[in-house]
Amino acid sequence: MASSAANVGPVEFNGTNGTKRYAETPLRSEEGPRGSYRFKNKKQKKGQSQEEQLLGTVGSNEEVLLLDVQNLLNEIKLESALSIGVSETAERDGTQKNTLPAHLAEIDVTVKEISSTGDGLAVAEDGNHVFVVPFTAPGDKVTAKVYKHFEKGKYALADLVKVNEPSPHRDDSLVQCPYFATCSGCQFQMLPYDYQLAHKKTIVEKAYKNFSNLPPELLPPIGDTIGSPLQYGYRTKLTPHFDGPPDARRSDGRNGIKRTFKQVPPIGFMKKGTRITIDIEDCPIGTPAVRSGMKRERARVTKEISNYNRGATLLLRETTERLPLEQLPQSVDPDTAVEKKPDGNVYLKTCVTDPNAKTTEYIDQFQFVNPAGAFFQNNNSILRPFTQYIRDHILPKETDSSQKKISHLIDAYSGSGLFTITLSSLFQSSLGIDIAASSIASATHNAALNNLPTSQAKFIAADAAKLFASITTPPDETVVVIDPPRKGCDESFLRQLVAYGPERIVYVSCNVHTQARDVGVLVGGLKGVDGGAGVGVGCYEVESLRGFDFFPQTGHVEGVAVLRRKGGLGRVGGKESDGVGERVQ
Repeated sequence: MASSAANVGPVEFNGTNGTKRYAETPLRSEEGPRGSYRFKNKKQKKGQSQEEQLLGTVGSNEEVLLLDVQNLLNEIKLESALSIGVSETAERDGTQKNTLPAHLAEIDVTVKEISSTGDGLAVAEDGNHVFVVPFTAPGDKVTAKVYKHFEKGKYALADLVKVNEPSPHRDDSLVQCPYFATCSGCQFQMLPYDYQLAHKKTIVEKAYKNFSNLPPELLPPIGDTIGSPLQYGYRTKLTPHFDGPPDARRSDGRNGIKRTFKQVPPIGFMKKGTRITIDIEDCPIGTPAVRSGMKRERARVTKEISNYNRGATLLLRETTERLPLEQLPQSVDPDTAVEKKPDGNVYLKTCVTDPNAKTTEYIDQFQFVNPAGAFFQNNNSILRPFTQYIRDHILPKETDSSQKKISHLIDAYSGSGLFTITLSSLFQSSLGIDIAASSIASATHNAALNNLPTSQAKFIAADAAKLFASITTPPDETVVVIDPPRKGCDESFLRQLVAYGPERIVYVSCNVHTQARDVGVLVGGLKGVDGGAGVGVGCYEVESLRGFDFFPQTGHVEGVAVLRRKGGLGRVGGKESDGVGERVQ
């Protein structure tokens, strides 16, 4: 798509959108040292834990960015070798030193590509260094300000100062938020949506290339990313926050000191690349109900700020009441969003701010009630096509006569029962397993709300080390759905899963990099584990891979991988590993 900004002059950013700079947002020169914000704890700073080392990666942004930088530099070197000759390139690499710009120096660069973290990557003139510039598109010619070097990684972080010549992919008329290019929440508002989806397909491709350790021939082509029906107004949950009084100290609590606010602090989200909270009055990716709630909560905090002596995080969560159209009240509260749908019902949406209050969501005919502070997918608009996709792919194709009849479902990270409940009609039995008793209570309640007897949908709380201990369904008649947190599956879980050996696995993930790592283990084998094909030999093959865009305008992509067990393999039948990884006979 041709850019609507192609014929305009340079676009000034200086950390904000356009020429407008918000008073509560300090200039870079006013911020002082940023400190180290790369590692959240000592374990991360020292490196991976023993378990993570065995699996090979934690899928962190730093790891993902570093691999993108290395791959880009290798491509540049290869291009240079082909254009000027290998010997000349080697001679040049051996004699030319990196000349890195000074701290806070402004540089003019051309963006080469977008990383899997959502930031633009530009190559230095020497071809040996990359500048990471947020809010840019491939082909953008920009001025950037360098603020942090990682010499070992051969890259530097920089702020976008201005766009001197926009890329054909950039269309600044698409931007709907005045905080864009300051707030760390969105990266892609200046990109057409079809371009965002195409980029997210490359994120999945690179994740499996970089983290699965599998040869290309063992992976199917990545499917096109399935987009969200809503590109704005989709987030059913936001959590803006404000920091404590500027003079507050960690020792205040120990010393009995209570600081007070002299003025209302910024209430919002982090400024990109910093720990500074910027004031956000409105967030256009939130649903109308959530945006109304944000205004109310900001007004409440402003009025009650004298009651606070520390910072706080605010919860904004949408809840829905479904009524037949004829029961729609004549007058509705102005803060209530009203949606009429083809099913003949009207949906009244309001915002809940109490984490312990109950919220209700609907997916087709299914109803889910959960504590407002509990986890549930934050883009309701995509849940219908998403769950339908899982329904369409969880069972083998009818033309595949080599697989047995699958009649049992195990949802191994069941949470409040999303997959167990929406998929239960396909199976003779559906079992949801989770280590959190509160999640099991919510899931059991949701199953009852949807009139599912325990014989059809059952939930149990299980110890993480023995998740499969009570499973009695034959593995060759069972499919396992897993939807772990961002860190992916731990080694203990993967050992148990391989030992059980279900016929099919559907792996849903909010981090395609750790998903690729775990799929690589299931396909390529895990050291010391015998799942029926021999110690250390993989038992599965990948049937399909695809991304889902749960968070438009951002660099995040959800991944769905469908795996099937290799034919002709014996099964352990649900017995546990002996701790060393050998199969227990």
